[in-house]
Amino acid sequence: MGADTVDLLVIGGGMAGLSAAARVAAEGGSVVLVEKAERTGGSARFAGFIWTAPSVEELRRVNPDGDPELAAALVDGFADGVAWVRSLGVECRPPVPVLGFGRGHQVDTDHYLDTCERLVRDRGQEVLTGTWTRTLLTENGRVTGAECLLPDGSARRIEAAWTLLATGGFQGDPGLRAQHLHPQAADVGLRANPHSRGDGLALGRAAGAGFGGKDAGFYGHLMPAGVSLADPARFVDLALYYSEHALLFDVTGERFVDETVGDHLTAMALLDRPRARGLLVADARVHREWISASYVEGIPGVDKFQLCHRAGARCAVADDLEDFASMPEEWGYPGAVIRDRVEEFNATATAGGTPAPGRLLDSRPLDEPPFYVVEAAPAVTFTFAGLLIDAGARVRAAPGEGGADGGGPVPGLLAAGADAGGLYRRGYAGGLAPALVFGLAAARTALAGRPTADGR
Repeated sequence: MGADTVDLLVIGGGMAGLSAAARVAAEGGSVVLVEKAERTGGSARFAGFIWTAPSVEELRRVNPDGDPELAAALVDGFADGVAWVRSLGVECRPPVPVLGFGRGHQVDTDHYLDTCERLVRDRGQEVLTGTWTRTLLTENGRVTGAECLLPDGSARRIEAAWTLLATGGFQGDPGLRAQHLHPQAADVGLRANPHSRGDGLALGRAAGAGFGGKDAGFYGHLMPAGVSLADPARFVDLALYYSEHALLFDVTGERFVDETVGDHLTAMALLDRPRARGLLVADARVHREWISASYVEGIPGVDKFQLCHRAGARCAVADDLEDFASMPEEWGYPGAVIRDRVEEFNATATAGGTPAPGRLLDSRPLDEPPFYVVEAAPAVTFTFAGLLIDAGARVRAAPGEGGADGGGPVPGLLAAGADAGGLYRRGYAGGLAPALVFGLAAARTALAGRPTADGR
């Protein structure tokens, strides 16, 4: 590598990539960030909380099959990550509970992302938008940068001591969703930016990176079926978070999951059901206490049922359970069966019994009319499968690479954010937090071998 080699090349300008680039620039390192969209930020611009589990034990409880090394790194690095955000003059509001087990901070993500980009530019480093990465450069088995296509179509080779893949996962590609999530996932909604289509995974695997987490799942939420998600404002406005207190029935009229353990987990479960569609049933109490209430402390509550209705969702208000028997045939659900199942559930709940599936966190009956019905479908925010990394964000080699059994590092290659896999498997404890923590870890790795300001 020549004299023009930068300390870090960042491919992807979302939460992970901008955090890494800004940290390297702040420490006096050299960095180039390339982003194929016209604006940096990615899906982080649609989020507002940096949060995770408060302890490794709690993270392991909700995510028992994830990589324990990465789990520990996330929890251990969270406080330093928040401190870094605050050091840039970005407000992190006081901690609040999230999803019943997590703790986190509301953050103006636009302010943070724009501050990171400005810091990089102010330190004389480059941010190239509208720039697509064609291939990684390698020399004697080490990744040494990338060849990129600039907006004018010209090619540019960027040599780097370390290259970070942070392109945001593959949820924007229907074929990859079908391959790695579920065959029905090709048709699910996307509540994320449209540019994260597996670029980082393809680049990394071509360089010998290990890939893990097939069938690991995804983070997403239930959304009203058939409603366009082209407007990012709908990602939150129409999310059916209240499903944790409702009942969900598949097209056969049966419950199939404990809805109370989390809407994000129910979304994964629904993807496995016929047509990946279901009817979400709530009563007047749930409407009063949850549908119209705030999902996370600090976020104003809105009537999500009314928002779904205005958006053209398939929804209805039933004055009593008998109305279910006259459900329109074109909906494709056995209304009488669903009526019977709600009655059976209510009888069991009232008697203090245990329904099947269970109701771990909310066992109260749904017996206060009217009943609010929305057809729901899963929508994906980001995927859990990705390039395997260690706690320093170094990419691990595939079997047969980096040693006979694989698992050794791919020299010069880093990954963070949704391009990195292994942290979560059918569980979830925040998206911005791991992007921040492992983005900063990538920066530390890239800076570790640099001479200090006094030349040592």
